[in-house]
Amino acid sequence: MKLTGKTAVVTGAASGIGLAIAEAVAEAGAHVILGDIAAEKAESEAHRLRQRNLAADAVTLDVTDDRSISAFTAAALAFDNRVDVVVNAAGWGKVQPFVENTPEFWERVVALNLMGPIKLTRAFLPGMMERRSGKVVNVSSDAGRVGSLGETVYSGAKAGAIGFTKGLAREMARYGVSINCVCPGPTDTPLLAAVPEKFREAFLRAIPMRRFGKPADVAGAVVFFASPRADYITGQVLSVSGGLTMAG
Repeated sequence: MKLTGKTAVVTGAASGIGLAIAEAVAEAGAHVILGDIAAEKAESEAHRLRQRNLAADAVTLDVTDDRSISAFTAAALAFDNRVDVVVNAAGWGKVQPFVENTPEFWERVVALNLMGPIKLTRAFLPGMMERRSGKVVNVSSDAGRVGSLGETVYSGAKAGAIGFTKGLAREMARYGVSINCVCPGPTDTPLLAAVPEKFREAFLRAIPMRRFGKPADVAGAVVFFASPRADYITGQVLSVSGGLTMAG
């Protein structure tokens, strides 16, 4: 699965799943642009990739801020005058009963997990449509497919990302632009480490493979969707969850 000659942007790329995706995309031959609000960490990771003779740069990005998205888009396009692959991996949530959520919490969850991917995708679509080629891969969650205890609004936002993927795929197919979605299950990241132990144990018992996912597991699925091997695939949702969900 080669991405030689392609330029890809990956959001949330300073750590966790986003970082694993950025590294895998670079290893596949693409020039990867790491976007993250943690600017110093993103630059450090981009430098590490460059030391491996991989093509990588970092640009500050806050997917909840319109001006930041505009600046990021301009900076990303300035590198190679195009972006071939957009991976929306930035996201955030925490386990908390719905009735304890504040309106500010709801707004942040929706802004990061749904509106951020919508706005960033919109920023890069015109160029893809003009070239009649491009790949968008949204990183949603199995919480968006089946719901997740203590993550009600997060589940709703991630379900929205799935619906966004399918709707946009129908609109963009005529332009040769594919839109697909990867849904991780519980994955060994700093976000999972912050989940109370009793919830982590419940997640583990529910996974048929009896282990948490690794960021690299998710990265492999993303690289597939971004590669030429998936040129005739669009509007699809792939769970990477050890069998936790087996939706039809």
